Amino acid sequence: MRVPSVRKSAVQPSAPRLSLVPRTFPRRAPRSRTVEGAALGFGPHLVFDGQGCPAERLRRLDRLYGVLESLPERIHMTRIMPPYVFRHGAAGDAREGLSGFVLIAESHISIHTFPAIGRVHADVFSCEPFDAELVRTALDDAFAPVNAEWKVFDRGREFPKAVAGSRAEVARDRAAVARALGLEVSR
Repeated sequence: MRVPSVRKSAVQPSAPRLSLVPRTFPRRAPRSRTVEGAALGFGPHLVFDGQGCPAERLRRLDRLYGVLESLPERIHMTRIMPPYVFRHGAAGDAREGLSGFVLIAESHISIHTFPAIGRVHADVFSCEPFDAELVRTALDDAFAPVNAEWKVFDRGREFPKAVAGSRAEVARDRAAVARALGLEVSR
C-alpha cells in the first residue's frame, strides 16, 4: 500500500496561548429539537461536492483559510481554534490539493480541494441547527463550481439529548461489554 506524500506547508497563524483552564462558551437560547412533533437527532451534517471549479480557486491556500475562518461566525457557530490548511499530494497529480478544517464548539467544518480535477468536497457537522443554504452559497462563492451536489443529514437520531439519558446509555453499554467478557457487573 502506497502512503500519499504530504508536503509540510500550512497556514497556521500565531495561535493564542493554550490554557489548562476550561473555556466556557456563551449559551444560546434553547432551540427546538423537533420538526412537526418528530424528535431530531444529534445534529445536521451538510455534505457538499462541487465539480468544474476553476483550478486557481482550489489552489489558493489563503482562500480556503478565509472560508474556514469566516464560515463559523456566518452560521452562528463558535470557532474554538484557528483553521488549519495543508497542501497534499505531488504537484500535477490528480490527488494534489488542499485540505483544511476548523473545530467549532458545536463540532467541525472540513474542506478538501483537488485543482487538477476541479473538485471541492466539504462537510459541516454541528450539534446545533445552521443555515445550510448559507453554507452552500458561501462554498459556491468561494470555489465557483459548475455543478454542485449537497445534502443535509440528520445525524445521531438515537443520541440521547439529556445528560441522564446519556449516562444511562453508557452504563447499559458498559454492562453489556462486561457480561460479554464474563465480568461481574456492578451497579
